[in-house]
Amino acid sequence: MNEYFLLPLASLPFPQINPILIQIGPLAVHWYGVGYIVGILFAWWYAKRLVTNPKLWPNGVLPMKPIDLDDFIIWAAIGVVLGGRTGYVLFYDLPRYIAHPLDIVAVWQGGMSFHGGLLGVILAMTLFSFKRGIRTWSLFDVVAAGVPVGLGLVRVANFINSELWGRPTDVPWAIEFPNGGPFTRHPSQLYEALLEGLVLFIVLRILTHSRFKLKTPRFVGGAFICGYGLSRIFVEFFREPDQQLGYLLGTNWLTMGMILSLPMVLAGIWAMATAKPVTQPQPA
Repeated sequence: MNEYFLLPLASLPFPQINPILIQIGPLAVHWYGVGYIVGILFAWWYAKRLVTNPKLWPNGVLPMKPIDLDDFIIWAAIGVVLGGRTGYVLFYDLPRYIAHPLDIVAVWQGGMSFHGGLLGVILAMTLFSFKRGIRTWSLFDVVAAGVPVGLGLVRVANFINSELWGRPTDVPWAIEFPNGGPFTRHPSQLYEALLEGLVLFIVLRILTHSRFKLKTPRFVGGAFICGYGLSRIFVEFFREPDQQLGYLLGTNWLTMGMILSLPMVLAGIWAMATAKPVTQPQPA
């Protein structure tokens, strides 16, 4: 029997939370936007905590000044937005945007790609570190350490928006999303929030504060990239693929998210395997 026609014995009700947090006249503040803003601000605050703790760095020499991160937050925000939007256009819905190019700038309609946002931030970090004379890999590490919090918040916002839901299922915690058809589905957004957000943040926290891996440039950044890639590939088995793409290569399981995440896993493994402790620390 086709899984789309399986009816569960029970399911959880979808919480009717307004996707708009606050609205004043025509100005609306959405949970999705708040997730991005809070995530960026947390990563900035957390990175500043890391670069002011001498115990975490080789010979107690800090890799950069807190003011460097104050200046970088604008670069990061631009990288996230431009990279995320460009990635979505190129990877997920290119024919539509070729036909309607003005829709590319209509970001309020939704459509952001994590993989594109990651590439945008990597480019921003590379250019900024060269401009400031900062060790590039150390900047990668301190930024990556706090990113999972933002990822988790945005995934919760996806759940509130009833978007990016999971595949039909009859598990006891299945949810019937308002716009997900007459099926109960995996709350895959919450799976991602747990793995990419909470679990990955805890793992990176252990690496920075218990294993002191900030003394080994690119290890923490590599762990983040690998950890996200593995989490995303796992959740893709429960997440409904984008409607305009569906499953790829004639399968009923392979998705674009998996294809884009596999290079992340390989790159992360390479970064961790080749990372070496700093012998001559670079002062801030």
